[in-house]
Amino acid sequence: MRIRLRAKRYSIRTETIYLAWIRRFILANDKRHPKDMGAPELERFLSMLAVEGNVAASTQNQALSAMLFLYREVLNIQLPWMESMVRAKRPQRVPTVLSCGEVQRILAQMDGRPWLLASLLYGSGLRLMECLRLRVKDTDFARNEITVRGGKGAKDRRTVLPASLVEPLQREVERAHLMHQEDVAAGFGEAVLPHALARKYPNAAREFGWQFVFPAPKRSVDPRGGVERRHHFDDGVLSRALKRACGKAGIVKPVSAHTLRHSFATHLLEAGYDIRTVQELLGHSDVATTQIYTHVLNRGAGGVLSPLDRQAMDIRTLNLAPPVGPKAPVS
Repeated sequence: MRIRLRAKRYSIRTETIYLAWIRRFILANDKRHPKDMGAPELERFLSMLAVEGNVAASTQNQALSAMLFLYREVLNIQLPWMESMVRAKRPQRVPTVLSCGEVQRILAQMDGRPWLLASLLYGSGLRLMECLRLRVKDTDFARNEITVRGGKGAKDRRTVLPASLVEPLQREVERAHLMHQEDVAAGFGEAVLPHALARKYPNAAREFGWQFVFPAPKRSVDPRGGVERRHHFDDGVLSRALKRACGKAGIVKPVSAHTLRHSFATHLLEAGYDIRTVQELLGHSDVATTQIYTHVLNRGAGGVLSPLDRQAMDIRTLNLAPPVGPKAPVS
């Protein structure tokens, strides 16, 4: 299963999650081999997740995806019941969006590298891992652009680099340069390269351009290759810093790193930017995905004037006093 996932170039996180679901599926069926099981066992397992585990629809669908990958890609079993599996219907959720004032209050409670990461997520609309995996060569300070390599769906794109973040980001690059020089002097300094570039360009891994803009404070062993190298900054540190900042700022909304990306898109659309431009900056394949922000093009409930407020405006315009209370019933 692991070999097949890596051959299909699935991410390390997907690999870990899929293997965990397969393990749970086997243990839930008394350690029987998956080739000896079929639709009844899989349906029972998914139902158990929904009824006993009370998991979300997305979690149930994730488990189903892991099972389908196992049977199709690993066991090479094409069974009729696999095509008839119905995925759980995911509810339509409205994304959590912060106001400009709330974003500023949160950023004011942060400092150091977490502040810069959070500012970049909001200022450029990056996904969390896109930000953490940013390479030095993909930051263009002259054009105020960031190039996202291998984003969601294995797509490249360009997005804006806020002018206010150029100077602190340059300092971060200088800091990464010093750390890289120390690693090279210690006999390390190789960055992980995508696909087979390490074989095609043997010296590229040690070049500074391929290093992460936000390197980890310590070197670690790569779980896939067993090579000791400096990985990117830990996303858990940013998540904890965001949680602390929200508490200090008095923000009660559920805020994550992705909330800053939601706010980036919403605020651009509210400022009048074309939705196609925002779609390209976010890297969405379908404009329908971008339309969830601002609750679609008509600006949603925030852009509607309630008839009660309209009546109050008409009353003020006519300089009439508002009624004190309900009218007496007519006999």
